[in-house]
Amino acid sequence: MKYEIADAQQRHLDDLAQLEQVCFSCPWTRDQLASELPDARHEFLVAENENGSAIGYVGMMHVLDEGYISNVAVGAAYRRQGIGAALLQEMLLRAEKLGLSFVTLEVRESNQDAFRLYQKHGFTRVGRRKNYYEHPREDAILMTKLMK
Repeated sequence: MKYEIADAQQRHLDDLAQLEQVCFSCPWTRDQLASELPDARHEFLVAENENGSAIGYVGMMHVLDEGYISNVAVGAAYRRQGIGAALLQEMLLRAEKLGLSFVTLEVRESNQDAFRLYQKHGFTRVGRRKNYYEHPREDAILMTKLMK
């Protein structure tokens, strides 16, 4: 599968909104996604296929020296091909260039594939958020990667 990692742009919003619908039980709206597009406080990357369509993405907000990954998503037909890993790796390179001390995220307790992906990239379990997710209600595992 051929794809490129690029900064998310307005033209990706319809694809991103569609990914949200199929990947998450409480999807973000197009407007919420638009508010995350790259600016002074946000990094937002997409994996584009040969047609320029977004087939995956990762978003991160950064404040001072702290990074917070909001979502990582890859379309079902494109999973297990290294796209999520490539997106996460590129985001961690950006975090390093920004001089962030750490990057943190939440993951559904039942999402063992994502949990393993984050572990492979140096994230460790640091806490739990009780009943963080809805549909179904589930705890989130808080994971952090120290950058320095």
